[in-house]
Amino acid sequence: MHFHGIHPSAMDGVPEIGDGLIQPGQSTVYEFEAEPFGMHLYHCHTAPLAEHIARGMYGAFIVDPRRGRDDADELLMMMNGFNTNLDAEGNQVYAVNSIAFHHVNEPVRVKQGELVRIYLANILEYDAINSFHLHGNFFEFFPTGTRLEPADFTDTVGMVQGQRGILETRFKHKGKFMFHAHKSEFADLGWMGFFEVV
Repeated sequence: MHFHGIHPSAMDGVPEIGDGLIQPGQSTVYEFEAEPFGMHLYHCHTAPLAEHIARGMYGAFIVDPRRGRDDADELLMMMNGFNTNLDAEGNQVYAVNSIAFHHVNEPVRVKQGELVRIYLANILEYDAINSFHLHGNFFEFFPTGTRLEPADFTDTVGMVQGQRGILETRFKHKGKFMFHAHKSEFADLGWMGFFEVV
């Protein structure tokens, strides 16, 4: 695993430090101080790296600030895709949390006026940039979540692979509000959904 934001010699496979490659049937334990606060990624760091990431060998962990964050409906969104023809040229399916169109068929239900917090990460392989766009609403954006002050108030954010951030919003009106990648190809191939505000 590769833990971003942590002392690199601890887990990045520095020669002669740590356990290196973990062989089948073996295990190891990583211990580290949970800092800085924010949203962090981990992923396989063994060749073929792109193929491993494209097939889902990654995850996220969230470190809250000591004083905590305001209560909110929280959702982790990993923007990803799948190269189904295995040519490493590009993806044929795009998604958030691995299931194309999932939140079109099962919208994310939230309450009108209540704080919604999205932990968003781009872990898409084979495409340089991904994005998140929210219809009819703006959100405060906290890059990497390592500051308590938002960097932007917007309805669209673009991210290169490995970038992540925290989005906070309140829906003023009831109804269905679409979210999707702001690239038509990605949305058409699965990366879209709805919030249903009740």
